[in-house]
Amino acid sequence: MCNETFEDFHQIVMNKIPLIDVRAPIEYNKGAFKNAINLPLMNNEDRHEVGICYKEKGNEEAVKLGHRLVSGKTKESRIEAWVSYLTLYPESLLYCFRGGQRSQISQQWILDNTGIVIPRLKGGYKSFRNYLIDALRPAAQKSKPIILGGYTGSGKTILLKKLKNSIDLEDIANHRGSSFGKFTSPQPTQINFENNLAYALIQHKSSEYRHMILEDEGRNIGKCFFPKDLAEHFNSGPVIVLEAPLQERIKLTLDEYVLQAQSQFLEIFGHDTGLEKWHLSISKSINKIKKRLGLERYSAVVTALNSAYADQLNTGKHDKHNAWIKILLQGYYDPMYLHQLEKKSNKIAFKGNALEVLQYLNNYL
Repeated sequence: MCNETFEDFHQIVMNKIPLIDVRAPIEYNKGAFKNAINLPLMNNEDRHEVGICYKEKGNEEAVKLGHRLVSGKTKESRIEAWVSYLTLYPESLLYCFRGGQRSQISQQWILDNTGIVIPRLKGGYKSFRNYLIDALRPAAQKSKPIILGGYTGSGKTILLKKLKNSIDLEDIANHRGSSFGKFTSPQPTQINFENNLAYALIQHKSSEYRHMILEDEGRNIGKCFFPKDLAEHFNSGPVIVLEAPLQERIKLTLDEYVLQAQSQFLEIFGHDTGLEKWHLSISKSINKIKKRLGLERYSAVVTALNSAYADQLNTGKHDKHNAWIKILLQGYYDPMYLHQLEKKSNKIAFKGNALEVLQYLNNYL
């Protein structure tokens, strides 16, 4: 029996080693790791049957059933999928839930049919997951957090990407961090969010930066949330406020929430329905904050949005979208962020425009 194992989880993170997850799709979809592909030994139905057999008749009978279910052409197709992936990524590693029978069987079948020895993760998914959870502890962080704040549309994410020692939390969560923050692609599961965040923290730590620059976030980014103690650690740092005039903020918001967003919808849904789906998505987002906007302001935003959308369909121009963006910034986002900023007034260390803030933060690598 092949028993080659690998347990240097730090190396997996730092070298972005490809992983083959041989668990059933239902397990993989709940949570997996970066650079992992799901090439299961058993499908969901087979796993369910084997699980019942294990409970009723024990491990030996469950293993026999598993071999009967995954045999013949099914077994051949499993081996073919693993070998095809290994041809592209020969440095790959195998894992199942605890690094036990499923990954051992997969490992042995590959060896028997190809002569290839592929190591499996020692302890499997569970051990690697525990390693990543440990990386999320505040005590595991060596660099000091610095929070980049600023009103909506001030260009925080743009500036963040110019800093070597930053971590883009919104990118990890695949969400812009506001009521209008959804992308066309879904957010990761909570488990995947935590795993991906752990990857980023481990890689950041290995660079030995003295500081970690993070955008000012609440505990949640869309449906993803930070562990409470980690969120408190992130928010313990000084606040740097990025300032930008209103017209510049409107322009940046137009680019992100209209131009870029529409481009994504068009790419996915095509020209016939892409713009319509974008308009529906924005309308739903506005409706979600109806109570907080108030009836009068809500009506004004909806009217301005519908007018701008109709004009765009007729002329192909986007200029009129500035109107509803301005109402939202001045009437909703600015008062809300001002209130949040006032609560952090004693933590504000610096204020300035994009160039000034960039120069300031470049001193904190």
